[in-house]
Amino acid sequence: MIIDIQNTAIFASTGGQDFNPDKPTMLFLHGAAMDHTAWVLQSRYFAHHGYNVFALDLPGHGKSGGSIPDSIDGMADWVIAFMDAVGIEEAVLVGHSMGSLTALSVAGRHPKRVSKLALIGVAYPMMVGEDFLNKAKENDPSAYKMMIDWSHARPSHMGASEVPGLWMIGNALRTVENSNPNALYEGLSICSQYDGGFDAAANITCPTLFILGDRDMMTMPRAAQKLIAAIGQSTTVMLRDCGHMQMIEKAEDVRSALKDFL
Repeated sequence: MIIDIQNTAIFASTGGQDFNPDKPTMLFLHGAAMDHTAWVLQSRYFAHHGYNVFALDLPGHGKSGGSIPDSIDGMADWVIAFMDAVGIEEAVLVGHSMGSLTALSVAGRHPKRVSKLALIGVAYPMMVGEDFLNKAKENDPSAYKMMIDWSHARPSHMGASEVPGLWMIGNALRTVENSNPNALYEGLSICSQYDGGFDAAANITCPTLFILGDRDMMTMPRAAQKLIAAIGQSTTVMLRDCGHMQMIEKAEDVRSALKDFL
């Protein structure tokens, strides 16, 4: 579906189901240079098991128009604007990487709008290497290859997909390559510049779930520990032999962790 927000078309995948105001709602927020397809193995399931689902293409990504906001808080403002436009008072937020910081910002600044919070592949601060950032700024193809290589644990490089016929590395690489030219650089930049994480954490009132990969080289598990400690009502699930693309590499484990959490 497409929703017009501030004269900008914002796309969201609904998992094939119409919005029902009597059901609880889940919003899925993707990472830098990705889009709603990152969530297909979770969003469709929950759409057919009792939830309204909106897997957003954040501004400047996928099928959505507009430009990428210049801050994580700015991205979070778009999420609130989407909720207002659809008529969603409260939702479960599920974010990955850049989307996890966006979800964190929403929950910290608008705690009454978030019933539960799931942060996947998160780190705070979310540091980005200078060489990686510079190559992304130049739209150097090696930046895309670095991202995808580092984002997947070794078993994922060997075709160990839970979905028959899915080439995880190739699919992710094509998604990033087909993104807007500056999407990777701008997404990485706002992640590395975000400094509101602990303030947001102090204001969170909802139960929070962390899903981390033990072989995540993009947001290493140790880089999430201070944020975990700062959020009182939190549970952590550590996925074995899993990199940064948790919802694709370990689709069933992520789905099960979300089911248990909900």
